[in-house]
Amino acid sequence: MHYPQIIVRKYFIAPEQSLEQRRKIMKSTFLVVAILVCLIAAAIPAVNAQIGGGEGWITIHCNVDGASVYFNGEYKGVISANQLTVPVYTTGTPYTSYSVEKSGYYPASGSIVMPEAGQTRTYTATLQLMPTPTPAPEYGSISVDSSPSGAAIYLNGNYRGVAPVTINAVRAGSYSVSAEMSGYYTYSTTTTVYAGSMSNVYCRLTQMVSTGGLYVTSDPPDAMVYLDASYRGRTPLTLNNVATGEHVIEMDLSGYYDWKSTVTVPAGGTRTVSATLSKIPVSSTGWIYVSSSPGEATVFLDGANVGQTPGSGALKLNNVAAGSHTVKLQLNGYQDYATSVNVVSATVSQVDVVLDPAGSTSSIGGLSVSSTPSGANVYVDNAFQGITPLTMNDITAGSHTLLIQMAGYQDYVATVQVNKGATNTVSAALSPVATPTQKSGALPVAAGIALVIIGLSVIHKRN
Repeated sequence: MHYPQIIVRKYFIAPEQSLEQRRKIMKSTFLVVAILVCLIAAAIPAVNAQIGGGEGWITIHCNVDGASVYFNGEYKGVISANQLTVPVYTTGTPYTSYSVEKSGYYPASGSIVMPEAGQTRTYTATLQLMPTPTPAPEYGSISVDSSPSGAAIYLNGNYRGVAPVTINAVRAGSYSVSAEMSGYYTYSTTTTVYAGSMSNVYCRLTQMVSTGGLYVTSDPPDAMVYLDASYRGRTPLTLNNVATGEHVIEMDLSGYYDWKSTVTVPAGGTRTVSATLSKIPVSSTGWIYVSSSPGEATVFLDGANVGQTPGSGALKLNNVAAGSHTVKLQLNGYQDYATSVNVVSATVSQVDVVLDPAGSTSSIGGLSVSSTPSGANVYVDNAFQGITPLTMNDITAGSHTLLIQMAGYQDYVATVQVNKGATNTVSAALSPVATPTQKSGALPVAAGIALVIIGLSVIHKRN
C-alpha cells in the first residue's frame, strides 16, 4: 500500500516585509499544516480497515466459460476453465451475494458467507441455456373443390389449377377465390388464410339456364299433357319458357293407353311432339259363377243347359255376353229357381242359390256385395244398406236395383234378382274417374253465368 505524500509548500518571507506581515504569514502556514495533519490522521484508520486484516478466497464454479461474476453487484472477473477465484479481506466490508451472467443464458445467483483468514469458500452456479424462439409460420394453404368438379380455379384473379386443387405457400391474409366452367355461372367468394393452417373452399356452380318451347299434339286430341309429372293442359298445346335440355312428357286419355317419352327442348326454338294414342280394347263379355245348396242342380242359361253345380264350389260360365241373362236351376225334390243376372264386361257375377224343398213357402233371400276397391257405399232400391264387403240376409225375393258408389270412381248400377231362401252374390270392379291434376274454375263459373243470362232472357220474354 502507498500512503499519500504530503507536500508542504515553503513560504519565503521577503526581508523587506514588516514583522506584522511575517506573523500573519506564519499563522496561515501553521493552520494549513495542521489541517493536512488532521486529514492524514483520519485517512489512515479507513485504509487499515480494508486492507489491514487477513485474506480469504471465494471460488465460483460454473458450467459455462466466459460468464461474468459479480459480488454484491461488483464485477469480479469471468469464468475460465469452469471457475473463478476471488481474494477477499476478512476485515473488509463483507460480500453477501453473487451472480453469474452470460448472454443467451438465464443468470444464476446465490448467497455468500465470508471466509475466515486463509480459508476458501466454494459456490457453484449452473447456467441454463435460453431456448431459441421458433419463428412463427407466415404461410398457410387453400383447398378448393367444385360441384361439378373440373372448374378452373383463380386466386386473386390468377389461375391456380382445376378443382379439386390445393394451393400451398399462401401468405396469411384474405383472398378472393373464383371458379369458372363452361355452361355455368362464375362462382366467387372470399376466404381468410391463417399461418400454419388450411382454408377449405367449396364452389357450388349454377348451370346457365336458357328456354325454348314445345308444341304438343295427339291423335285423338284432348289428351291430358304432363311435363316432368306436372299437368300442363290438353292437346293441342303450346308450352313456352321451357328450360332447355331433356324433359319427360306424358299424355293420358280415357280409353287409351298412356303415352310417355323424353324430349329435348332447344334453346330459343320450339320442338313439336306428336303422339298417336293406342285405344284400349274393350271386353264385351263377363263371367257368371253359379253354386247351389245342395249341389248337382242342372243350370240353364237363357234356356240352354250349361251344366250342373258341383257339390262344392261353383259352376263357371265363361265368355257370357254383357247384358241381362236368365239363370235357372232345377233339382229333383226341390223347387225350380230362376233369376235375372246383369253381366258387366270383364266382371264376375255370382249366383249362389239355396234350393227350397218342394212345397216350401219362404219369400226372403240374401244378397252378398263386394267391390274393388272395397269401402264403397251400397244402396238397394235407393236405400243405404252399408259399406262393401256387405252381406244382407233379409232381402225380399224379387228384382231389386243395386247402386254402388265411391268417391273418385264411376257409379256401378245393376238390376239383381233375389231368390227366396238363396243368397245372390255381386262383385263390382269400380272404374276410376279420369281427372287432371290441375283444374280450372273458369268453365264452371262461365257456365253458371250463361245459365243466369238464359234464365233472365226467358223471364223477360214471358213478361
